[in-house]
Amino acid sequence: MIPKRILITGASGLVGAELTANLITVGYQVVHLGRTKRMGKVPSFTWDVDKGYIEEGALQAIDTIIHLAGAGIADKPWTVRRKQEIVDSRTKSTALLYQYLKNNAHQVKSFISASAIGYYGFGGSDEVFTEESKPGSDFLAEVVKAWEHEVDKIQELNIRTVKIRIGIVLSDKGGALKEIAKPVGWGVGAPLGNGKQPMSWIHIDDLCMMFRYAVENENLIGAYNGVAPQWSSNREVTKAIAKALHRPLLLPPVPSFVMKLMLGEMANLVLLGSKVSSEKIQQTGFKFQFEDLTTAIESFYRK
Repeated sequence: MIPKRILITGASGLVGAELTANLITVGYQVVHLGRTKRMGKVPSFTWDVDKGYIEEGALQAIDTIIHLAGAGIADKPWTVRRKQEIVDSRTKSTALLYQYLKNNAHQVKSFISASAIGYYGFGGSDEVFTEESKPGSDFLAEVVKAWEHEVDKIQELNIRTVKIRIGIVLSDKGGALKEIAKPVGWGVGAPLGNGKQPMSWIHIDDLCMMFRYAVENENLIGAYNGVAPQWSSNREVTKAIAKALHRPLLLPPVPSFVMKLMLGEMANLVLLGSKVSSEKIQQTGFKFQFEDLTTAIESFYRK
């Protein structure tokens, strides 16, 4: 059987790089689509979302698209301009792919898109969110709703469409774990706010396997939460990192008002959380390698 040929957008990011390696290891043919052509063993094509341009040949013989492209949520302060960039990078890129698939001959059968648990909002409630829960109303919830609205249009083209609502990705190569670990390693780590806010996390290896699972299981359609079965509090995550690094936590929690002074509205990313369920994806037969927080974090620091 000829292996599937998979196009990945946003492949230069944390998830894209790991997922590319994961897919190639098991024999898939991978193609990258990004703003700049990348040198390497993986074929690379360019696109310009603002100009509505996709390089010729990018989707040739492509069976599956994995759409990860999007401006980083926490990379820059949330100015009015940056907020618009966060929205546009997701909605306009998806809309461009939709228009291409609608108006050109292709062989694409599956479209698997990143999404985010920000869909449910970060209100700090004790509700456990499932894929059937109503969306929130804060900035990130509005972003994800607009994003998924564009993704859903692709389903209308008779293309199997999957949305993976990603939680906090644990990786030693970037993201939340690396940022929390820095001050812990320096001996100045501390929980944020009251430290009780829930963090619905997922190990990078499990997330890559979830995307691959969505590629291989054609009965998967719609939204699935990309989170581990057990969420943890900010304090628990910080303590687990300190234990793995063999460092003490001597400082009191960083007050919420300090985080708000430093980060403004973006402070809600770390001061508020949500409890998100992974039951739906588990019921399809997906197995997590890392269900326990301590095991997940220690996997990055074993010698």
